[in-house]
Amino acid sequence: MSDSLPAGLQTHRRTVEALYSGHHNWLYTRLHRKLGNAMDAADLVHDTFTRILASRVEIIEEPRAYLSCVARGILVNWYQRKALERAYLSALAQLPEPEVPSPEQRLLVLETLHEIDALLDALPRLVKRAFLLSQIGGLKYDDIASQLGVSLITVKRYMKQAFLQCLSLVD
Repeated sequence: MSDSLPAGLQTHRRTVEALYSGHHNWLYTRLHRKLGNAMDAADLVHDTFTRILASRVEIIEEPRAYLSCVARGILVNWYQRKALERAYLSALAQLPEPEVPSPEQRLLVLETLHEIDALLDALPRLVKRAFLLSQIGGLKYDDIASQLGVSLITVKRYMKQAFLQCLSLVD
């Protein structure tokens, strides 16, 4: 079956195989030491190699530097997800018992929060900040303009961009 792959994909597959066999244990040890948890380290190593496999990079000059860079991005996302989950669970802890959502509802809300977080991270910094000031802070557009030091029309443009990004989540 591998003979039927185009030459570029064969090269990529060999590159990833060599990277995996030569550096998997090193990356796992490094992440395990950083996280203190074998399962999380194994998950992040898997995610790192999955991302590299999807990247179609054919030549990697500095394998450990490349792995470190990819793993660092995945680790940052992982920390953000964990912080979001802790904040959500903390908010749930404040609810009276009858209002606490079921485990299924919690999972759905957490998945949605992760999608929204990723969506907002794709926005430019000021657009994201304007959106959060409006939607979470409850500020009016004039107040956002003053706080960000931009014009009212710029805030409206930012909000339009953020809402369009949010609408893309619905599709």
